[in-house]
Amino acid sequence: MGIPQPAFYIFKCEQSAPPGMPKPSCVTPQTQDLFQYLAQKLMQEGVMGTVQPIRTSCMNRCSSGPVMLVEPGHTMYAGLTKEKIDKIVSEHIIGGNVVEEFVIDAEMWDEPISPADMKKQMGM
Repeated sequence: MGIPQPAFYIFKCEQSAPPGMPKPSCVTPQTQDLFQYLAQKLMQEGVMGTVQPIRTSCMNRCSSGPVMLVEPGHTMYAGLTKEKIDKIVSEHIIGGNVVEEFVIDAEMWDEPISPADMKKQMGM
């Protein structure tokens, strides 16, 4: 018997822009500890073995940040805080129910597009 796969992968944007850049960052002095907080929360809840937190670079949703993507389910959460992470872990990761009030706005996170369809849109 092999090692079980994680039930969830949580991709947390860890992009920070240098001071003075025009677009916002998911990591600022006020939010720089959110990934560590997420990992500690998963450990405290005893679910770290089945949930894999992953640091990512920019996910192109800067104006909605800090953001994280939960897979499976393709659910992106926006405007993260420690309190929101607590609720997401307890209700979505452990309880199985997406926390709709924290999900990114539909106009910022539309349905996925296949690579083949993207090529068509680009005229390739």
